[in-house]
Amino acid sequence: MLYKVYETQRTLMEPFVDFAQAAAKLYSNPLSPLGQNPFSQRVAAGYSLMYRLGKDYEKPTFDIQTIDIDGTSIAIHERVEIDKPFCELRRFKRLTDDPATLTKLKNQPAVLIVAPLSGHYATLLRDTVKTMLKDHKVYITDWKNARTVPLSEGTFHLDDYVNYVQEFIRHLQAKYGNCHVISVCQPTVPVFAAISLMASRGETTPLSMIMMGGPIDARLTPTTVNELATTKSYEWFERNVIYRVPSNFPGAGRRVYPGFLQHTGFVAMNPNRHASSHYDYFKNLVKGDDASTEAHRKFYDEYNAVLDMDADYYLETIKTVFQEFKLVNGTWDVISAEGKTERVTPGDIKTTAVMTVEGEIDDISGAGQTKVALEMCSGVAASQKKHLEAKGAGHYGIFSGRRWHGVVYPAVKAFIIEHNQLPAQAKQAVLAAKKIAEPAPLVTAKPVIKTVAKTAARPTGKAAAPSTARPTSKTAKKTTRSK
Repeated sequence: MLYKVYETQRTLMEPFVDFAQAAAKLYSNPLSPLGQNPFSQRVAAGYSLMYRLGKDYEKPTFDIQTIDIDGTSIAIHERVEIDKPFCELRRFKRLTDDPATLTKLKNQPAVLIVAPLSGHYATLLRDTVKTMLKDHKVYITDWKNARTVPLSEGTFHLDDYVNYVQEFIRHLQAKYGNCHVISVCQPTVPVFAAISLMASRGETTPLSMIMMGGPIDARLTPTTVNELATTKSYEWFERNVIYRVPSNFPGAGRRVYPGFLQHTGFVAMNPNRHASSHYDYFKNLVKGDDASTEAHRKFYDEYNAVLDMDADYYLETIKTVFQEFKLVNGTWDVISAEGKTERVTPGDIKTTAVMTVEGEIDDISGAGQTKVALEMCSGVAASQKKHLEAKGAGHYGIFSGRRWHGVVYPAVKAFIIEHNQLPAQAKQAVLAAKKIAEPAPLVTAKPVIKTVAKTAARPTGKAAAPSTARPTSKTAKKTTRSK
């Protein structure tokens, strides 16, 4: 019911919001009669603030058109490589016609950035992506707003999150031989589980796993976020924050944790800071400080854009990560994409280098919550582990802004370079996958006749060069039956 009330209120407010936007433009335009009023600048600032407080914020775009590499402008083509019901694997392909730069780009490591599914869109990591693009092939998980996913697509669970991450890792491995994985905040837990399960099955695991500011063990140095999850019961969250999507969205009827409730929680954590920021915006509009007002707009266009999360995923995360601490207690069982129940065992990871990053003044993931992952990776050699505490950095500072550029990224880049050596078998697999099949050289007529004869006699045999033996045998059986 609350979701319906909110949407009704927002619909009723739309005419007033549109009026505020129009009035702000009229009073700020010097060519308008209203703009000649001595108080027009203040009136325009008031209307502009009213518009921004009442407007609906849509999903932002990454808007990364070009980057500069050693003085060469590189075009960026953004595309979706895998489209899942609740997530898109998005790639930022770099394009250049400079041969030397192109060769350099081809030899750089591939990185999968797993963005948080905790309220904001993946575009919150825009600065992270743009920086990484200078030295890496970059992919990112772009999670969808649950209210746009029809009920016919089913529900989304924490297990599905883990399975998605594994599928994306395998996609990059098939393309490049292997990859590096960076998880920021919330996804550190499911990414840790995904790679642990791959190791337990004997699969090839990523070359490195970099976990930044995540609640691996939320019992350590608990923050306000942790305390809320532990002081309220699972049933409380189900009763008070879960609602059904109204009928005016594609996901009508889906149980979700609505984005507007999440946004209310974000603001409630620092209400004075947000109130002060909006007042400063008003004053800067009056003064005509365009740079400051534009910076305010960019920040809040991102901050105010929120998405709904599927109820099952959200509630399971609360229970698994913040209430029962299943990962660190060794009691977490995940259902695979094939329907098999598997125990998450981080100690099985042996060939993946592990780096943890924490902000000194992080008020969302407390000190030590991420670093504990190094101890849990008991099968990884000490020389393959690294921890970085970014001095003076808060939660957002470890992946965006001055400290990200000056402290965190150089360390992350160096760690990836250090552990980017592909095993010989992986290198051969990459070369084989990229090699274009060519016909065998024709030396004499006799061998050619033999080949043709064999092909005619055994139409389902080895005429084509198969990628693996198993699919070929299946194809052979099907062809024989059909004939």
